[in-house]
Amino acid sequence: MLKHKIAGRQAGILTYGMTPPKRSGDTERIAEIARKQVERLKDTGIDGLVLYDVQDEADRIDTDRPFPYLSTIDPTEYSEHYLSGLVMPKIIYKVVGKQPEDELAAWIRGGQGESGGHGPVEKADRFSVFVGSSSSKQAVTMRLPEAYRLSRELNPQLALGGVVIPERHESKGDEHLRAAAKQEGGCSFFISQAVYDVEASKNFLSDYYYYCQEQEIAMAPILINLAPCGSQKTLAFMKWLGISVPKWLENELIHSHDILDKSIRLSRKIFEELFEFGLEKGIPIGCSVESVSTRKVEIDASVELLREMKSYMDSRLRVGVN
Repeated sequence: MLKHKIAGRQAGILTYGMTPPKRSGDTERIAEIARKQVERLKDTGIDGLVLYDVQDEADRIDTDRPFPYLSTIDPTEYSEHYLSGLVMPKIIYKVVGKQPEDELAAWIRGGQGESGGHGPVEKADRFSVFVGSSSSKQAVTMRLPEAYRLSRELNPQLALGGVVIPERHESKGDEHLRAAAKQEGGCSFFISQAVYDVEASKNFLSDYYYYCQEQEIAMAPILINLAPCGSQKTLAFMKWLGISVPKWLENELIHSHDILDKSIRLSRKIFEELFEFGLEKGIPIGCSVESVSTRKVEIDASVELLREMKSYMDSRLRVGVN
């Protein structure tokens, strides 16, 4: 269904994103984490699961990282070995510049996972989001356009997605052009960075809409990413990651009696405004939810937000059909 919805450029696609556990954990502990994740998500009715490929971004910003960087299990390995209980498409993020070209080529072909290979992966059911380096200072083995070319040549059936950062549009004014270039490279859907700035997101969506109209480009589904914030430490980490939080909204969170509940309510309001804008323009907006924190209360809140977004989108799309 996910591939069908992407190909049909449908609004209302819903995914949940997570980072695999730290590689330093023992297998029993990792299996227990996975079991809890499967239990949380198995009945949510989502279209797919997003698995992030984490990179050390210390050279992207001068300030210290609020939480230490620890290497995580490769998302393909985690999907294959621990998440078989979630029978749904897995969207695997790939940082394309951190491995040799032959390894990326093998993964694209689908002959084996990065875990070492435990049988072929069905090409028609595979989804990925290619990610470039977090900083121009990083040494990379390959850049995004080259990775897109490699994917087109080796496995046209691999459904490729791209990242969009609406806040970057405010400073550079070209995020819509970046998205269009990624579509030309082979991307058929997009997932945004976590959104707290509704104006920046609407500015990007507006420019993307009118550019696609002028160039006669069919718009790709754009999944707006939501990430609840349950503490000031989580807020500091989100800002370190580059998530733009307007000052007024930051004040509302910091001074609220319940920062997690406040962030959930603000996230709902932000998404509903963007979804309504998409419906008005015919932009196929969807939603992806994640928790940037490993605290149980924030993870549980993100899953509850996921259920609320599904109910909201299903309701609005039924109204649109009627």
